[in-house]
Amino acid sequence: MGNYDLNSWYSGWGWFLWFGVILLMFSSIGTWGYAYRSNRYFRNIDPTKDATDILNERYARGEITRSEFQSIKIEILEHREEANRKNSKALRPQKA
Repeated sequence: MGNYDLNSWYSGWGWFLWFGVILLMFSSIGTWGYAYRSNRYFRNIDPTKDATDILNERYARGEITRSEFQSIKIEILEHREEANRKNSKALRPQKA
């Protein structure tokens, strides 16, 4: 008959502890991998660029035509003016 001591790691619930340790290692590696990939993706994005800067770069690279460039630029400027109007209305003091 084998040695089935209840204090042994393998005859009781000790395997469950090792299963938890291995699961924790895999989840830690997965979390690190996700954070690493997302950091690499967002590292190249400059937060100081606005829509017109990105549009100018795309036009300079030849990704869009002149007519597309002009129509998108008009849309951006219209949207910016609309946002400025909404902000100026919100910032006006209300009359009591």
